[in-house]
Amino acid sequence: MTAPAQMSLRAWSELIALSIIWGGSFLAIRTALDEIPVMSVVAHRVGWAAFALWIVILVRGVALPKDRATIFALLGMGVLNNAIPFSLLAWGQLEVETGLTSILNGTTAIFGVLLAAAIFADERLTWNRGLGVCLGFVGVALAIGPAQLLNFDLRSAAQGAILLAALSYAVAGMWAKKHLAGLDPMVAAAGMLTSSALILVPLAAFMDGATGVPREPATIAAILYYALISTAFAYLLYYRVLAMAGSGNVLLCTLLIPPVAIVLGALVRGEVLTPGTFFGFAALASGLMLIDGRVLRRGPRRRNSSA
Repeated sequence: MTAPAQMSLRAWSELIALSIIWGGSFLAIRTALDEIPVMSVVAHRVGWAAFALWIVILVRGVALPKDRATIFALLGMGVLNNAIPFSLLAWGQLEVETGLTSILNGTTAIFGVLLAAAIFADERLTWNRGLGVCLGFVGVALAIGPAQLLNFDLRSAAQGAILLAALSYAVAGMWAKKHLAGLDPMVAAAGMLTSSALILVPLAAFMDGATGVPREPATIAAILYYALISTAFAYLLYYRVLAMAGSGNVLLCTLLIPPVAIVLGALVRGEVLTPGTFFGFAALASGLMLIDGRVLRRGPRRRNSSA
């Protein structure tokens, strides 16, 4: 994991904007689920987002890869980073509040640390990362709740689906590092969205038929938001922030997204989360900060400066 670098005011503002955009996507997806089925919700997301990115690519005249290895890698990325997690998250949101969904989705970074340590020699599991992972899983247990862990029902299955989505995102990160290093970010985003759209759009048409066509203005607005803003535009903004701030600082998004989703869920849908959920988020956030490591690095400097 790249060490966090100093961030400019511009980088901070765009990172916060990205977190707000992604935080709002949970509410938008849940709004669309009020009218159309899960598979259609996801198909609209990847289909319209891919369409928008290809327009940008054509306007900019970006060179496209033609070798089979890259095309295969993009297909795998589309499955791991879009088709599987988008579908699991959308299904999970039928039973789980938007705020809790965003918290559980934050375990992507926890899974990512474990997978990276197992796969890449330069990503060893240091003591602070190991402790951060443990705290993260404690946070998940608190957020889900002891009673829910002991009694398996539809809500438990939905929470499990969200955690599987986070694991799929983490696997996608490892896949990208191994197979897509050096590829133009815009091409990578458009390629994986196109790959997932080729799978999900026909599947949604077969499974949902006319029920997948939105008619309510709120549903159409939600689709436009989560497809064009929180997927297509957010990917472009993500890579821009990544270039300015580095991967270590982009991890901060994981901490900033849940508060946005929690507030929106409470204001728009009247969702109420248990105290355990907030304690769980606090534990998960503490684990992520340990993984990030900047707090530990700042401590000695402060003590030395006061000596």
